[in-house]
Amino acid sequence: MGKPDFRVQNLHVSVEGKEILKGLNLHIRGGEIHAIMGPNGTGKSTLASSLMGHPHYEVTAGDVVLDGEDVLAMSTDERARAGLFLAMQYPAEVPGVSNANFIRQALNARRGEGNELPVIQFHRKLQEKMKALNIDASFAERYLNEGFSGGEKKRNEILQMSMLEPRIAILDEIDSGLDIDALKIVANGVNQLRSDNIGFLIITHYQRLLNYIVPDHVHVMMQGRIVRSGDAKLAEELEAKGYDWLKKELGIEDETVEVEA
Repeated sequence: MGKPDFRVQNLHVSVEGKEILKGLNLHIRGGEIHAIMGPNGTGKSTLASSLMGHPHYEVTAGDVVLDGEDVLAMSTDERARAGLFLAMQYPAEVPGVSNANFIRQALNARRGEGNELPVIQFHRKLQEKMKALNIDASFAERYLNEGFSGGEKKRNEILQMSMLEPRIAILDEIDSGLDIDALKIVANGVNQLRSDNIGFLIITHYQRLLNYIVPDHVHVMMQGRIVRSGDAKLAEELEAKGYDWLKKELGIEDETVEVEA
């Protein structure tokens, strides 16, 4: 299979009749890291949830295409099998399901019937990935995210991504709540996966993450659409100057559009 190709075209999304995304366009290829930044309440997390098929969000117009396939026609599990992955801002705790069992079931579902990874190979691969992410081996048998600190939950999301090897990975504020050491570990996990076989969409408020994961493209999102794109220097400019200069330049008034699920 060739390099991933992910296209979002003129995407409009509403929640309970209120339009949140208002014609968003994005094109991510394998080997590329795209970062989306923007003020609070501009639709960034809505974008992530909509791309994975969260039922709270209604797509009213536009197209989402992964490797030539219509993503919007797929259920959430079909999107995951096709190669989409979402690292959530607030990972859920699932008592009674071990971390290892959850990842194994997800990996085998991703690989497809008849292509399941043998148990011994799975555990060997899991141990290698956990060691690389500085995750204690005991976490494999702990219940999924139960009792995990914020940093441990985020590292666990990166562990899942490392094991599943998606085509397109969406990281929704993966840096929130992390101290500098945890941030470096998470960033290192992303950088280890960087290749032509995967494209990344990183949603973040802070340029500090992009000191460790250097993006190819930076997009600024306001009022439900992308209003400015550039390279990593754009993130540095936003860190130094904030967003008011860009709002003034574009004639944008403050408006909060995002509705959380």
